[in-house]
Amino acid sequence: MEQTIEMAAKDFRGLCFVNLVDFDALWGHRRNVNGYAQEIERFDEKLGILEKAVGQDDLVILTADHGNDPTYIGTDHTREKVPFLAYSPGMKGHGELPETDTFAVIGASVCENFGVEMPEGTIGESILEKLQ
Repeated sequence: MEQTIEMAAKDFRGLCFVNLVDFDALWGHRRNVNGYAQEIERFDEKLGILEKAVGQDDLVILTADHGNDPTYIGTDHTREKVPFLAYSPGMKGHGELPETDTFAVIGASVCENFGVEMPEGTIGESILEKLQ
């Protein structure tokens, strides 16, 4: 998160992709509930700092690629739904978005944000206008 905050403070046009793998590798798969909880608290603190660092036109998207309940038995991924949270200081509204059945909406939204055409034959429709 420190590196993400550093990048957010810079004036650049591009994509900063961050994988917070410790939630998964160190706490979730190890079924370390206390470690997971402490990591969430640290993340929450850093998220408040990141919120102040992002520019008016920046877009922050938080999501996950699978569930990983640290209280579950075994070491595999779990199947709960994953979050999709979006934030920009320039957003006028807030609220719940309709549920979708694919991560492709994220890729399509990022493409639209940067004016990039989606590759032919791919799935997913941008939800960028719903994030305004």
